Amino acid sequence: MTVKNLSNISGEAPSPSLSAPLQALWWLKKGGLTLGPEWEKAHAICQTREGERDHDLVHALAHWIEGDVGNADYWYARAHEKRGSDIKSEWTRIVGVLSI
Repeated sequence: MTVKNLSNISGEAPSPSLSAPLQALWWLKKGGLTLGPEWEKAHAICQTREGERDHDLVHALAHWIEGDVGNADYWYARAHEKRGSDIKSEWTRIVGVLSI
């Protein structure tokens, strides 16, 4: 999976072949990395498997997008990660991490 493939947000929903955390990242990108119905879908996916690193990492990004940096840092810590420098590059980094 490449960032380019995941960035194709022209469809109605992410490919079911993607893992749930990658589907959540797709929804975040579809929503322009802002709050809205796509963010809600991504957040709901993350909440289904709290405590699993990949879900917690995307959960952290979702809360950063929300503007709740304290909550984002909590989820980053649970994933044993640290917040990056900006949301767009962090989205790309997480795609890379989850695509290995």
